[in-house]
Amino acid sequence: MTLLADVTGILEGGGVRHAVIGAAALAVRGVARATADLDLLAIDDRCLDSSFWRELTASGIEVEIRRGDSADPLARVVRIASPGEPSIDLVIGRWRWQSELLMRAEPTRIGDVSVPVVTATDFVLLKLYACGPQDAWDIDQLLDVEPAIAARVEDAVTVLPADSIRLWRQILANRTNPSPTDESQEL
Repeated sequence: MTLLADVTGILEGGGVRHAVIGAAALAVRGVARATADLDLLAIDDRCLDSSFWRELTASGIEVEIRRGDSADPLARVVRIASPGEPSIDLVIGRWRWQSELLMRAEPTRIGDVSVPVVTATDFVLLKLYACGPQDAWDIDQLLDVEPAIAARVEDAVTVLPADSIRLWRQILANRTNPSPTDESQEL
């Protein structure tokens, strides 16, 4: 059994909706990016209680719970690690729109496990919410592969904070009016 199978087994056994997000969700869509871990999203605060993970810790798997604060959109994380396997970061969301995207997640096979993976549109919403430079790059790469999702994101982006919407507008503007590279500039 793999760590992913162990973690999803615990989540499913507890009735916790969850989905793959991050680089693995991007790879499912055809964009490869190197990463050292696997990211999942859940909404259930029970995941922030060490007793929820008792079965894993009893088998020697390391579980670190980071509760964070309300200012950081990704501060509530459970890091799960086992020697010889990529670690898993389970982000614990808190918003209704995140709960709704978990309901839309699509079952996908990753290794030996069938696990829900966020849709391409929801992937973009999560990346816009995180609002970092790597997130913007991931969105741009996904739009190269699946340009049609831009219209769906445009319809859904209003659920996000103003900073996230500004990032979306910036990404769209950069795609419409790319800045010239040094090679394309006239002398």
